[in-house]
Amino acid sequence: MTMDDSTLSSEYPDIIQAACLPEDEKPELISLRPSRLSEYIGQAETVETLNIAIQAARLRRESLDHVLFHGPPGLGKTTLAHIIANEMDGSLTVTSGPALEKGGDLIGILTHLAKGDVLFVDEIHRIPKTVEEFLYPAMEDFAVDFVFDKGPHARSHRLRLEHFCLVGATTRVGLLSAPLRDRFGIFRSLDFYDEADLVRIATRSAALLASRIETDAARELARRSRGTPRIVNRLLKRVRDYAQVRAKGIITRSVVQSALKLEGIDEKGLTPLDRRYLKTILDFYGGGPVGIEAIAATLQEETDTLVDVVEPYLLKAGMLLRTSTGRRATQAAADHLCAAFGKDVLLD
Repeated sequence: MTMDDSTLSSEYPDIIQAACLPEDEKPELISLRPSRLSEYIGQAETVETLNIAIQAARLRRESLDHVLFHGPPGLGKTTLAHIIANEMDGSLTVTSGPALEKGGDLIGILTHLAKGDVLFVDEIHRIPKTVEEFLYPAMEDFAVDFVFDKGPHARSHRLRLEHFCLVGATTRVGLLSAPLRDRFGIFRSLDFYDEADLVRIATRSAALLASRIETDAARELARRSRGTPRIVNRLLKRVRDYAQVRAKGIITRSVVQSALKLEGIDEKGLTPLDRRYLKTILDFYGGGPVGIEAIAATLQEETDTLVDVVEPYLLKAGMLLRTSTGRRATQAAADHLCAAFGKDVLLD
């Protein structure tokens, strides 16, 4: 310690300390993600499969088989990747399909992985084809092949990799090529959560955020969260803000209703975009059938946004049908919009 440091330490003993204080180790943002499988709520079959596979891999002192998760956004694919890394005592490297533009990008990541590490690739279906081909030997043989020079001087070299676990996540599993899909040892689909699990998630998250939430409020929040943990946590933060400003910090059912009314979330969890989507099919196209491109053009939204974000829950809720001739709104959608907009909506 220098003279200046000694002087400062003597003058401000409560500010400057040689040892780390608890405040130094606090995260800047509270993470609502569970860190262990025992803390994970919902997806019981997937959790049980992972628990058995992880225990078996640890007993054999091997890396876990490559894992592919698919399902709508916000259901816990990224969280499960973090949990796998924690359970296997490995480091987690996170990337995404669009970020891997060249083969060299992927090789650089793979060569820095240690034994037992986990590589998480989000939106894995968007990996360029030329980059994807480097994954085949990496996943199967734990090696990468690359070519030096060009023409008659070209020569191939195989670089061995440490045994790692690749965790892929995708919202559109049908866009994955068969050779890549078949190289995953564990293939799990994540489905929407039921209300009981969402209530548990809302209660747990409220405790982590040091917020007081009543049971009826947690149930009302879960009912409007579209079966998605990410949405229940996002709405909980907005309700917490409203409660702190308008309700002395206590989250009640009436507080949830008032807060979510400001957010435009109705009693079935539909957002303004969801209602515009259904209203477009009903008002402009007589209830359908209509192509997704026509709906996107009318709403001035990207097709991928409608397919990946809007449609999964509407299909689950029974308000939308996908047919060979296009999208159709159901009578349930017409009844809901009739109640929301205060007018009759007729279907052909």
